[in-house]
Amino acid sequence: MNWSNINFLDLPNEILFIILKKLDNMDVLYSLLNVDNQRLDMVVQEKMFTENLSFIITTSTGEIFPIADHKMDRFCKNILPRINNNIKSLILESGSMERILLAANYANLTEIKLFNFTDKIFSRYFKVNSPFHRIFPQQITDLILVYKQSHHIFSMEQYTNELHKNIFNFFKNLQHLSLNESCLFLSFRNLSLRTCSSSNLKKLCIAVKRFDDCLALLDGRLKELTTFILDICTVNDNISAVYNMDDLPNLKCFSLICDCSGKQYDSKIVPLLRRMFNLEELTLNIIIENRTRFIDGTHLKNEVFARMPWLYKFTFHISTETKLQHLVHGLSSDDIQQTFSNIGYKQVACIINNCYTNADCHVFSLPPVFDTLHSIGNTFPSIVFSYVTFLLIHDDVPFKHEFFLQVAKFFPSLKRLNVLNIKSESQISDNIASTDNQLSSIVEYPHLISLHLGLSHTDYYEQFLNNTRTHLPRLTQLKVNYTRLTFVTENFTRDATRLNCTNVKRLLIREQLVHSKDFYIYFPVVTSFCTP
Repeated sequence: MNWSNINFLDLPNEILFIILKKLDNMDVLYSLLNVDNQRLDMVVQEKMFTENLSFIITTSTGEIFPIADHKMDRFCKNILPRINNNIKSLILESGSMERILLAANYANLTEIKLFNFTDKIFSRYFKVNSPFHRIFPQQITDLILVYKQSHHIFSMEQYTNELHKNIFNFFKNLQHLSLNESCLFLSFRNLSLRTCSSSNLKKLCIAVKRFDDCLALLDGRLKELTTFILDICTVNDNISAVYNMDDLPNLKCFSLICDCSGKQYDSKIVPLLRRMFNLEELTLNIIIENRTRFIDGTHLKNEVFARMPWLYKFTFHISTETKLQHLVHGLSSDDIQQTFSNIGYKQVACIINNCYTNADCHVFSLPPVFDTLHSIGNTFPSIVFSYVTFLLIHDDVPFKHEFFLQVAKFFPSLKRLNVLNIKSESQISDNIASTDNQLSSIVEYPHLISLHLGLSHTDYYEQFLNNTRTHLPRLTQLKVNYTRLTFVTENFTRDATRLNCTNVKRLLIREQLVHSKDFYIYFPVVTSFCTP
């Protein structure tokens, strides 16, 4: 057989499916449906291509936009009306949501993920006279709302009240609700059971303002809840109301992100966990300040796991921060790892950073799945932190060029970096021979969009802004000391430090100054200044 003469359409359906499955299903539908070929029409209308559709594009900086207009037109006019009965899940951008949802009748649609959600979208569409009243009330079981970045809500308490009053009243069969926005923390502590309750909801992903908001959500108003994914902004000491503190037998999966003091951890977080005696999966991402002992495996076994006989999956990153003078029985990283090995958790790593008067201990399960890591120093294990996008490095020993090469290697997804070190890098670097390959290597941070140098030594300004040492192609936010910046850039005339400043849009400096012409040539796209 002469394979070179075989046409795409000569291939059997099984081979067509294998080829098309490797492509984006939206591209397959856009390119091949309604192209005057009955066989192709039949193939691309299969469920693998039509059940889950995404009408968004994501930029390199994480911004979300709807797909291009010409694609949107073709989908709404020619494609969605033909495949509407197959569609079960839609990923939408709020600005184009109405057009897409009115383009067809979606008899089997059960899940919507909506990006750039705002209170205006909420008040327009999540009510009885909504244009989507045919779909929302009875069909939707999974609703994921991703709020628009830097979206401001005037009255959070009023908004929370209205949001949940309407969501639970409007979406009658809702089983999964996710409200995703890192800066939006809702408040529930003053909501009555009548306003915020559900007998159907099984999964809730949410960020709350205070610890007592968590207690309010677990006071019996969500009786069928089995999965609770929670981010707490503040673990408060003053609990203003009395809540039902009964055990939570239905809860099978719990995830918690919070910062708290050692006292709050022991008096509030641990008792909360001990109520979940049927838990099967537990995820903890906690920063604990001013605790006199590091969290280790022995503590977790005795205080937490003893009440969780069914637990089979534990994913964690627990950071304990304290003053060296207050630390009792300070263990080494190997000692802490051994305490986890003793209770059956072999895949664990530990980083301890003693810096000036502070001690920071990070212990976490492998592979690491957290996205934020605070206060590590020159020494960290050779582990790829694939998900870490924010990193703070802090040490009382100078950082070397080789250290920054290691950071780039083991933190490949880094978007935000804070550097805190007042010790001169040149104390070490000057002693390295010029033939040293590592010193001559340029550090690449391909995804870094925010860099905070602050009061770090001027050498680190040189390290990051000199494009013969570091390449920052996407840097858009820079927080600096203005005096150090002018010194390293030679009053905004030096070419070696120009390239890494070219794309900076937001410059965070304390000084309020009238900038020179050279400054604006150096920062040609800067649009905002901040004096924190």
